[in-house]
Amino acid sequence: MMKIDGYNAVISYNPEIELFRGEFVGLNGGADFYAATIDELHQEAANSLKIFLEVCKEKGIEPRKSYSGK
Repeated sequence: MMKIDGYNAVISYNPEIELFRGEFVGLNGGADFYAATIDELHQEAANSLKIFLEVCKEKGIEPRKSYSGK
């Protein structure tokens, strides 16, 4: 698990393509990223989240999923 600006991402490693894959969880849309190194993973995560949040702002969408507790 990785946290960027208060948003959590799940990290896995795909040995077939030899890349780490990250995916932010709890969002109203998809925001994933790939990288070969941990440093690149942090950079790609920050870029992916930034773009996702910009799109949400432009469209007036709340970035986080809301849970009704049901």
